[in-house]
Amino acid sequence: VSNAGVGMAGPLECQSLAAMQSLMDTNFFGLVRLVKEVLPDMKRRRGGHIVVISSIMGLQGIVFNDVYAASKFAVEGFCESLVVQALRFNVAISLVEPGPVTTEFEAKLYEEAERADYSRTDPETADIFTNVYLKNSKDVFASLGQTPEDIAEHTLRVIEAAKPPFRHQTNAAYTPMAALKHADPSGALLTAAFYQLLFRHSSVLRLGLR
Repeated sequence: VSNAGVGMAGPLECQSLAAMQSLMDTNFFGLVRLVKEVLPDMKRRRGGHIVVISSIMGLQGIVFNDVYAASKFAVEGFCESLVVQALRFNVAISLVEPGPVTTEFEAKLYEEAERADYSRTDPETADIFTNVYLKNSKDVFASLGQTPEDIAEHTLRVIEAAKPPFRHQTNAAYTPMAALKHADPSGALLTAAFYQLLFRHSSVLRLGLR
């Protein structure tokens, strides 16, 4: 089970390339290093199961989570490319894709975001992040967040499955988001929906979540 991960949220201009590279080294290359270690023996034995804790953000990017989402997209692409070859050797690969999970990980991330320096971006972007995104995110976690124990139960079901799924989403509330993306390959439908929720109906969104 690969579960290493770090987060990053905020305006792109305020994040250093060194921090982005460090995040990718943990979230993506950490997985790559693990798979390189375990896969050869699994192939020799003609059996094994690699379970990767991905994210719903590996399927859909979320505003102000540019680099974190990119790392999870990389995880998804890596596993999607590898799964067919692995099956030839009777090795299963499963992606567990949680939405928001209420942990100290997230609490620390948002504490850091609230006291960060946003002078490297324009005032409008800083205002959108601090007064729209952060407020909405707290409501999302309060309303839709799962416990670590719940994610562990989902992961255990994937591990014990007679035919392990390649993808397993843990939060049904995010099914419509994934469906919108598949319904319109151009991306226009989902982009418009997110724009309306963030900039036109933000107060209605927060009220609904509460």
